[in-house]
Amino acid sequence: MPDVTPRLDLTTDPVELTAALVDIQSVSGSEDELADAVERALRTDAPGLEVVRSGNAVLARTNLGLESRVVLAGHLDTVPVNDNLPLRRSGSADEEILHGCGTVDMKGGDAVMLHLAATLDRPKHDLTFVFYDCEEVSADRNGLNRIERDLPDWMDGGLAVVCEPSNAAVEAGCQGTLRVEVRTRGVRAHSARAWMGENAIHAAEPVLRRLTEYTPREPEIDGLRFHEGLQAVGISGGVAGNVVPDECVVTVNHRFAPDTSLAEAEQRVREVFEGFEVTVVDAARAAHPGLAEDATSELVRASGASPVAKLGWTDVARFAARGMPAVNFGPGSPTLAHTQQENVAAADVRHCAEVLRRALGDGVRD
Repeated sequence: MPDVTPRLDLTTDPVELTAALVDIQSVSGSEDELADAVERALRTDAPGLEVVRSGNAVLARTNLGLESRVVLAGHLDTVPVNDNLPLRRSGSADEEILHGCGTVDMKGGDAVMLHLAATLDRPKHDLTFVFYDCEEVSADRNGLNRIERDLPDWMDGGLAVVCEPSNAAVEAGCQGTLRVEVRTRGVRAHSARAWMGENAIHAAEPVLRRLTEYTPREPEIDGLRFHEGLQAVGISGGVAGNVVPDECVVTVNHRFAPDTSLAEAEQRVREVFEGFEVTVVDAARAAHPGLAEDATSELVRASGASPVAKLGWTDVARFAARGMPAVNFGPGSPTLAHTQQENVAAADVRHCAEVLRRALGDGVRD
């Protein structure tokens, strides 16, 4: 059978590489075609790298025996296409914008990583490139789980840079997330004789009041201001249109700063809802900014922009849990991720490539 794997040129302009990546659809769970193309390109255009395949993840690294190692990570998958493929371009040559599914989240960042893998000639650190699958779906399917289980040494280094969109500025660390269900109980009755029952939905009023009255912390860590949150993100209850309900569940999401452990975050939430039944349904630890680390400081200096706190949760926390500082740094605005209007500026892609080149290396291949 003829080989139909798309061919990528990793040595080309990273903007053109972004366009090529975007036009290879890779919705979560269907990354095989893109993973095949990435693997082939790395083996062809970066022959000095060790390359391995893990499912629909592709990993590559230098083995130069340098004193330090930096891990760069990016996911290959996207959310489902929403009438935003194939790629579309707009603007002048100086202000070009790439539009389409995956442009900002995060094939622009993947293109930067792939371009550096093939063209960074004399790195200051040994480098590991991790292109993984299934980030945009439930955490248990995330390809980093499989990599950490089967190839744990590929996750290790002195600094991890996750090339998620960050407006081309360093977003340091990330807040943790805890999701709980706060449950109220009642007694069913016919709504025509409501006094014979106890309405569980009405009993949830104190839960909502405590949320309204809650004042979130805004701690400063490594000179960055984090902003915690405690929000109801769902409510369910009711049996039928003529029945007093006997159960109501308020789903609450707590975002907590890197100075708080998972256990402390859970304890805080349980204290807020003391007297109610609280069940933890999902949790992910925060990541410390690590701005005092040399490699992190070097990246911040190269970016030319002040670092900011990452308020959302990203996979930097997975690397931080392994005892290494981790930051987000990539082209485009995270507010455009998952939208039909997803787009990335060509200038952002080139800027991020140049910043990482200055931070990680001192020369390019002729």
